Amino acid sequence: MGLFTSTEFDSLECLFVDQIQDIYDAEQRLTKALPKMAEAATDPQLKAAFSSHLTETEGQVHRLEKVFEMLGKDAKTKTCDAMKGLISEGEEMINAKGDEHVRDAALIAAAQRVEHYEIAAYGTARQLATRLGRSDIARLLQETLDEEGAADRKLTSIAEASVNPQAAHA
Repeated sequence: MGLFTSTEFDSLECLFVDQIQDIYDAEQRLTKALPKMAEAATDPQLKAAFSSHLTETEGQVHRLEKVFEMLGKDAKTKTCDAMKGLISEGEEMINAKGDEHVRDAALIAAAQRVEHYEIAAYGTARQLATRLGRSDIARLLQETLDEEGAADRKLTSIAEASVNPQAAHA
């Protein structure tokens, strides 16, 4: 948000639409970042996790488009500054030099920051949908929330089982 601009929320629905537009932008940005993360990863499980999550993220973009449709709104984005920053940090990890195992650990750290942001964003949006009496939309958002939680757990598992122990010996 710029210094001389302000957002106005006249209703909880306005806030909800704003949040969905923000998440929609975040997910679209992530579809561009995940292939770079998969390419940069050296651990085979980590590469596979990033590639798998790309497919999931593309499905999440489509799910958000369905939410817009259910709301009778055009699917449009609002710049997600948080995701821009998180992706920028991820790019630092992608371009980092040094031991490949430590770099994989850094990629996991960056990816988990993204997952935690998404978990917060989808949890908030789901609660707003519920409060607005849109249990149909809340169910769709919960599907994505479940996927984001599973992705975070998978990254933790990869980190604990292989990447971090290898990085510790660098």
